Amino acid sequence: MMESTVAIPTDLKDRVEALSAKTAMSPAEIIRQALEEGRSLEWQERWIAGIEEGLAQADRGEFASPEEIERVLNKYRTS
Repeated sequence: MMESTVAIPTDLKDRVEALSAKTAMSPAEIIRQALEEGRSLEWQERWIAGIEEGLAQADRGEFASPEEIERVLNKYRTS
């Protein structure tokens, strides 16, 4: 594996560090995903924001209704 140092603007560095603080990923892993897997910082930020919002909704007790759950389960049942 090639290691290198790249200077990035402060705003990008701050975004990478913020993502790292919210996840179990190192800044290097976040950058690797952005470069290798096409997971841009914007994509990663939206992903984490969606997870955080889902957790906040769960904390507020905002779950799917029994009818909504049944509809989803029926969609994926094979018989």
